[in-house]
Amino acid sequence: MEYTFSDRIAALQPSAIREILKATADPEIVPFAAGNPAPDAFPVDAVREITADIMANDPITALQYGVTEGYEPLKKTITAYMKKKHNVGRDFDSIVITSGAQQIMDLATKVLVNEGDTVICEAPSFIGSLNCFRAYNAVLAGVPVEADGMDTEKLEEVLKTAKNARFIYTIPNFQNPSGATMSLEKRKEVYRLAKKYGVLILEDNPYGDLRVSGEYIPPIKSFDEDGIVIYAGSFSKILSPGMRVGYVIAPAELMAKMTVGKQTSDVHTTMLCQMIVERWMNNYDFEGHIQKICDIYRKKLDLMCSLLDSELGDFVTYNKPEGGLFIWCRLPEKVDMMDFCRKAVEQKVAVVPGSAFMVDESAKTDCFRINFSTPTDEKIVEGMKRLSKAADFYR
Repeated sequence: MEYTFSDRIAALQPSAIREILKATADPEIVPFAAGNPAPDAFPVDAVREITADIMANDPITALQYGVTEGYEPLKKTITAYMKKKHNVGRDFDSIVITSGAQQIMDLATKVLVNEGDTVICEAPSFIGSLNCFRAYNAVLAGVPVEADGMDTEKLEEVLKTAKNARFIYTIPNFQNPSGATMSLEKRKEVYRLAKKYGVLILEDNPYGDLRVSGEYIPPIKSFDEDGIVIYAGSFSKILSPGMRVGYVIAPAELMAKMTVGKQTSDVHTTMLCQMIVERWMNNYDFEGHIQKICDIYRKKLDLMCSLLDSELGDFVTYNKPEGGLFIWCRLPEKVDMMDFCRKAVEQKVAVVPGSAFMVDESAKTDCFRINFSTPTDEKIVEGMKRLSKAADFYR
């Protein structure tokens, strides 16, 4: 049979990251293309204890249907935590627990965007979100990312000309893939511009807890007095990506529609996973665990950067991020980026081509992304030596 696909899906291509990760099934491949937490960053013993306690003392709650908005004790815990630590949440806001932060991108787009409407994105940006927006036939308008975040002058130019701009999508902390952190001044300017032009902000913050250097900068949502910021949070990078637990904090009127949208996709987020997260936050050293992760990643980041300098310092340039999971590397102009990525795979190391993150899929880029959280320290050392061998073809 010949299959005919919907217009929304027919033009979408598989995620380049997912495709490259297939190569990492080869145990000889050094996985610089991944974005997984380090194996020693998982609180395995705590999760094992919590799960056993739930199944012994409250199994029916874990195994039964739940409400779409989420497990009430977890909602209360996150609401209190976000207000106390980040000043996020106003009287007009509410919270919904989601199946990972990726679902928030889908729900926001489903609720707000009609075919042909514009979504303003950082350029480059996270492929998962870009493909989500494309799946709803949104027009993507890219704004360049600088060392201190989105170019706000270019942002205003886009806001002046974009057709039916619905929201500005930003990853202000340790942006994926660039690693850039948006300055406080730019956060305030993005908010000011969004308010001026009547456009919402979708603030995606999956890496915010993974700061290993520099000063804390409050979320854009922390100064939202006008109900224009949708805040996306996640436990994927600090607890477990496999649990698929995220949360969205946004004005109640928006959340009512997002709740309806969630009911049509998964009814509710897995109850057992929500219960595990709630007990972990309340009964274990949540902040201590985050500090442990940051200590792990600080060491890994420093190691990878020192090797970038010693093995590839004459070949690539980069800005060292203050946290997160990724380093964005720029090749010399004379080097074909895709050819270099293929040479890397030949040397048994996987990196992500920068083209995977382009808002304009036809745009040229000299960059590629590498990850420091997934490989062991030994693999980081070996992988950098292999990347250097790939670079030898162009030196």
